[in-house]
Amino acid sequence: MYVVLGASGNTGHIVAKTLLARGQQVRVVGRNASHLQPLATLGAEPFIADLTDASALTKAFQQANSAYVMIPPNLTSNDPLGYADRVGDAIATAVRSTRIKNIVSLSSFGADKSTGTGPVVGLHNLEERLNQIDSADVLHLRAGYFMENTLGQAAAIRMMGSAVGPVRPDLKLPMIATRDIGAAAADALLRLTFRGKQTQELLGQRDIDYNEVVAIIGNAIGKPKLGYVHAPDDQIRPAMVQMGMSDKFVSLILEMSAALNSGYMRPLESRSARNTTPTSFETFVAQSFVPAYQQQQAAA
Repeated sequence: MYVVLGASGNTGHIVAKTLLARGQQVRVVGRNASHLQPLATLGAEPFIADLTDASALTKAFQQANSAYVMIPPNLTSNDPLGYADRVGDAIATAVRSTRIKNIVSLSSFGADKSTGTGPVVGLHNLEERLNQIDSADVLHLRAGYFMENTLGQAAAIRMMGSAVGPVRPDLKLPMIATRDIGAAAADALLRLTFRGKQTQELLGQRDIDYNEVVAIIGNAIGKPKLGYVHAPDDQIRPAMVQMGMSDKFVSLILEMSAALNSGYMRPLESRSARNTTPTSFETFVAQSFVPAYQQQQAAA
């Protein structure tokens, strides 16, 4: 039996679908029954739980030998790191209580640092909690910068005519599609070759900076002269709050951006076949960004 947390999310649903396609027994955990229904239709066992509830997660992990665990982002929380710690505590308590043997956790490059990396600090703390559980073999997948982070640019392009962000335009980032993270996690759960406590970085198809990101987007949406504005924090903050994020969460995003810009937060591994994943940014833009941009245009 496999347990998948965040099963209706970007990575979790890929993990669950891949395991189900391989004929595995899968229990999918989430807060919303309707969001889990598509996976239930495929044969998964839905389990409704708040991920901060250690008792509920302990029940979810019963009779399972392997699990995919992660901390869903809480963009509206006024205490996002506190929320992440509560989820991390609940996961660790459930793993320890049930003595579930194999854990694949979603982490991030930069999780080697205990401070100064914004929301990634919560993932560092999750890694530390899981590493203290002697009974479990744990693989932390330290993923690169999500390609999905660029989807917010669809609204910025519609409203301002350019892409805007806090990250340096010339900063090469290991951008990865979340589908590739889910595929790697499912593969690790099926193979179960990890022992003890291990980390593995997932760095996407190639490193790419925002100048190239915007050029690819611009060509795909018919705006070949599209530009990128590297805006100061005091301009980014109100725009992100207007998008629905709490001021506290925005502060963490800006801290992470500063850590990226300075090089404080960076991958530890050299690029290799092991940490390179297949989906190119061009493919992501064609399949995901263009539809999101078209939706923005239709809503205007």
